[in-house]
Amino acid sequence: MGKTVHARLDDESQALLRRLGRATGLSDSELLRRGLCALGSVSGRPGRPRVIGLAAFASGRPDLGSNKRHLAGFGKT
Repeated sequence: MGKTVHARLDDESQALLRRLGRATGLSDSELLRRGLCALGSVSGRPGRPRVIGLAAFASGRPDLGSNKRHLAGFGKT
């Protein structure tokens, strides 16, 4: 098998893990593997968050509203 991972669970997470184990008959390891796969399938591909609906700006910079370098000092008088 693969790498061993140790995790600290709060009381609520531990109770949920126990409940799911009893309900499904799966081991803690299998439940965690399936949980990681499920989370990975809905989180999309990793990378920088993108702003939806970007338009062309007069400056010609497509990242004008999302690049912190362009926003330095903005709003300061």
